[in-house]
Formats: sequence, structure tokens, C-alpha cells
Amino acid sequence: MTLVQMQPRPTNANPAPRTVDTAMEAAAPQVCDDMTVEVALAVMSSARTDLLLVCDEDGLCSGLVTQAQLTALRDTAAYTDHVRLRAVLGDRGPFTSTRTTMAEAQHAMRYRGLDALPVVDDQGSALGILVLAR
Repeated sequence: MTLVQMQPRPTNANPAPRTVDTAMEAAAPQVCDDMTVEVALAVMSSARTDLLLVCDEDGLCSGLVTQAQLTALRDTAAYTDHVRLRAVLGDRGPFTSTRTTMAEAQHAMRYRGLDALPVVDDQGSALGILVLAR
């Protein structure tokens, strides 16, 4: 009699593609878009982060600002201490959904030259941030 060891077969030969919800990081500090650039930089400093999620008055994600972006703006001749984050962001977005595949999200981020992308729910509220690994 010969002992045969059985190996279980994978039940799904083509597993579902990995989605953004498995790779996103917890949300960065969220601030309102009526905050000034100076206050936003102070929040970043105290939170020890280099990015903030910006939300509108309804709590919907408006976008993402980085410390480098705000510092560069602050160093321009046109800057005043009254500049609000909503003026920095311009149009809403870009965003991604938790259902987006990682391949799609990475392609979009590389195409747009983004290092980070807000992840929002179906209503537009921020859930987290997807950071592109370099």
C-alpha cells in the first residue's frame, strides 16, 4: 500500500483582481475648504503629515493638498494670508472608489502624475488615501 498525499486545488483559478479598498491607507486629517493656507500648513505640521484631505461645507471630499503644493503657493508673490484651500483646489477631484482595481488606480495615478489619490464612498465622503509606491 502506497501513501498518497493530496493537495487541495484552488477553487478559483483566476482570483478576483485586488481592489483599492485592500490597499488604501486610513484617511489623512480632514479639513474644510474655507481654511487658509497658513492654518492648513500648521495642521500638517502638528499632525506630522505632508497631505490633507479637503472637504466642502457638506462634508464631501473636494480633493487633496500636499505640503509641497501649499509651500510653493505661499512662496509666490501673489500669495496673501487670506488664500483659502478652495482657491488652491480648483475643480473637485480626481478621486477613486473602493471598487476600483489596483491596476486601474495605479495606471490613472501614473498617467496624471499623482503620488496620492483620495478614496471616496458613493456619496463622495472621504474613506482613505491610496498612495502610489515608488
